[in-house]
This record gives sequence, C-alpha cells and structure tokens, in this order.
Amino acid sequence: MGEIGLPDIQRPFVWKNTKVRDLFDSMYRGYPVGYFLFWENQVGAKTKQIGANNHQKIPHLLIVDGQQRLTSLYAVLKGIPVVRENYETEHIEIAFRPTDGTFQVCDAAIRKDPEYLPNVSKLFAPSASQYQIVGDYLENLASNREKNGHEFLIEERKFANNLCNACSI
Repeated sequence: MGEIGLPDIQRPFVWKNTKVRDLFDSMYRGYPVGYFLFWENQVGAKTKQIGANNHQKIPHLLIVDGQQRLTSLYAVLKGIPVVRENYETEHIEIAFRPTDGTFQVCDAAIRKDPEYLPNVSKLFAPSASQYQIVGDYLENLASNREKNGHEFLIEERKFANNLCNACSI
C-alpha cells in the first residue's frame, strides 16, 4: 500500500541477486537476519517508494535500518522489480529446489532443470494454487526422470515439507 517508504538519504538498492538468495536461504533455515528499524514520520513528500510500483498511500513509516533486506523481501514476494543504483529496474528471480531446500539465483540452466521451481515469486502470487504448483512440479519431475515408486514417494514428501517451510518464510 505504500505505508513504508525510504528517506531521501537512503542509498538505492545495491544488493547483488546472490545476497537476496542468501537472505531467503537464511530465513528458510531459521537463521537470524537482523532487525528492521523504522522512523514514524509525517514528511511524506521527501520519501522514496520501495520497489518500482506506484503505491496508494503516502509513507508514514520510514525504514532507517534494513532497507536492502526489506526491499529484497518485498520485491521477491510480490514479484515486482527493484530500482537499481543506476535507476534501471530489474526483477529478481530466486529459484528453489524443494528436494534439498536449495535456493539459487535463476538463470537459463535452472529454468530448464526440472528439480527447481524457477521463480519463488509465483508461490506467493494472489492467484497461486499450491496444489497446482506441487502437481505441476511433480509431473514435470517425473516426466524428466525415471523413478521407482518408492523413490518418488520420498521425493514427494521432501518436496511437500520443504515447500511448506518456504511458504512460511
């Protein structure tokens, strides 16, 4: 909605995509990722938005510490682009391999690998169906690998457990 903004003094988004991947990995594994420090303010006009979308409200909370983490989380979970320090926009695509809980920055090879969900943003889309995502993933995985029934069941259980953990980040 835009209630949280960035003060003009904040630097632009500078994290590399690998750092965003590491943030998701740390959260998934339950590691501490730091605090967010906000400043309640009525300035409004002297703020920047988080991400590249236009928001409906004027920010009344300004992020003083944790901008890179908050921007990373917001951009990936909402599937929106970030504004880089050169003022260009970029979508950050983080891939997830449910069988072993691995996060990667998505690239062409990962998009072709049936073991990965190439963009975790799709898991959090308002129209996302986790049943459909799980079904499509397992069907794609099975069609790309020959497995016996026992091996497939083990993988399906690992996948379901890891997907549930990822969705609760």
